[in-house]
Amino acid sequence: DDGLLVATNPNYATQIAVYEDLGVNVLNNCFDGFNCSLFAYGQTGAGKSYSMVGYGKNKGIIPIVCENLFRRVDEAKSDQTLQYQVSVTMLEIYNEQLRDLLHPKANKPGGLKIRSSKSLGVYIPGLQDEPVASYKQIDKKMQEGTMNRTVASTKMNATSSRAHTVFGILFTKIVTDGELKSESVSKVNLVDLAGSERAESTGATGDRLKEGCAINQSLSALGNVISALADKAMGKKKVFVPYRNSVLTMMLQDALGGNSKTIMICALSPADVNYDETLSTLRYADRAKKIKNKVVKNENPTDRAIRLLKEENAKLKKILEGKGLDLNAAAAAGGGAGADPAV
Repeated sequence: DDGLLVATNPNYATQIAVYEDLGVNVLNNCFDGFNCSLFAYGQTGAGKSYSMVGYGKNKGIIPIVCENLFRRVDEAKSDQTLQYQVSVTMLEIYNEQLRDLLHPKANKPGGLKIRSSKSLGVYIPGLQDEPVASYKQIDKKMQEGTMNRTVASTKMNATSSRAHTVFGILFTKIVTDGELKSESVSKVNLVDLAGSERAESTGATGDRLKEGCAINQSLSALGNVISALADKAMGKKKVFVPYRNSVLTMMLQDALGGNSKTIMICALSPADVNYDETLSTLRYADRAKKIKNKVVKNENPTDRAIRLLKEENAKLKKILEGKGLDLNAAAAAGGGAGADPAV
């Protein structure tokens, strides 16, 4: 009655079931200090935006992840050694141009530019992040950004996304251990890709046709990058990865082949008229599964060295205690042997 959809058949999954299968991993990686990305791919009208954003009472992965993120933060408030900072961004890639959805007035002609460096990785100068302290604040920002998204009606979808949308979370975890402070920063990208489409099926003309061409071009570039990375993972030598062929692939460079734990959702249409697109999506996913990323925890090098030394020290202590050595007695004996003789 309240609009919440409930699965009465085991062949169907609720939004919560999808979150528990996929979204929980994003949250765990975030708290552990790793970069993580989740993106939905599929043809137009297959259910990508519903899975990622949701509709009405049926919240998608993005709002559920945000809600549970602050639930965990609130539960950890009693721990004086932990401190968390959260900020968000929301942008769209429309006709190969980047737009800030939370600050639409700040967008310049030609869109924002993407840059990359060895120290920062991929970044976007001019993209403003918004600090948030609760789920209510983050939900308000999501609604603001969603209002500024580019959507339009086609024959296949009344609310078709005409741009790729990226919701970013910058999560900082600060741990205090006596006088020492360690900090880890996680970047989370939750991506709602616009759907691949055929002009004859969608009835697109004018601006809709131009948008569809830009969407298909960027998705084709994404497919080429995934194929190249899959070849690289299979041991093929001298593989060139064409990240720069599209704004989308430049934006997702870390997620696809860099320092990020990445999850891909494939949205499929059950209609037999969409057989070719469904088969193409499944092939896309099969290639993506072959990619292997090398992921490291994002922390200060000094903090990392101290953490590794402590872990090694604890490991050695456990080994010695397992052999029956009394470490306290050994330390006391060592202290006595090394003491200066009385004068």
